[in-house]
Amino acid sequence: MTVDKIRLYVEHPLGEGQTVPLDAAQAHYLFGVMRLGVGDGLRVFDGLSGEWRATVAEAGKRGGMLACEVQTAPQRDPPDLWLLFAPIKKARTDFIVEKAAEMGAARIVPVQTDFTNSERIRQDRLQAHAVEAAEQCGGTFVPEVAGLVRLDRLLADWPGDRHLMFCDEALVGEPPALGGARGAPWAVLIGPEGGFSQPERARLRSHPMAHPVSLGPRILRADTAAVAALTLWQLTCGDWG
Repeated sequence: MTVDKIRLYVEHPLGEGQTVPLDAAQAHYLFGVMRLGVGDGLRVFDGLSGEWRATVAEAGKRGGMLACEVQTAPQRDPPDLWLLFAPIKKARTDFIVEKAAEMGAARIVPVQTDFTNSERIRQDRLQAHAVEAAEQCGGTFVPEVAGLVRLDRLLADWPGDRHLMFCDEALVGEPPALGGARGAPWAVLIGPEGGFSQPERARLRSHPMAHPVSLGPRILRADTAAVAALTLWQLTCGDWG
């Protein structure tokens, strides 16, 4: 039986004839949940080598082995784009990470702002959500989810060549507009539910690489703003245009 709609991210080099070991969680998903058996097919990717068709060579309760056969899609890396966002409620933070992975963010950075409601995150859980999103959307790249970092520290060490799209609630009502170099390193910054503090807004506006941007005539929830901002950036400076 062939079940080529199943896609699995693996942290193992891929290539023609390469065998890929499975850990207990992957074995449970493939053999316990999806009911695959020896000889069944699926798609695998490692974030570096594109997508490959593989077949189940060994199936067990606590592990297994896949055999790579042929590449089915080349490696497609996203633009050099970071998404910076202030964590919010659990389910909505998960949503932001999932959509960022689907929409082409190369790195996802939770930031602690003056008005951030959540002071802790589960980095491993958010990384798992990024993996699942890449598996489901057909991507061949999994963005890194970084640990929580204070916004002031992040700005203090900001790379000199990376543009920063700063979504500013103070500009609500102005037409969304973004100017900048296509192909250059970028980051999109989404503030917390309470907005940025005045000191943060002043520091961002004075930053030499910052581009203050309105997201339209209405104040958006943080998770909606993330999707809107990524869409605006992709259409203007990314790989959608």
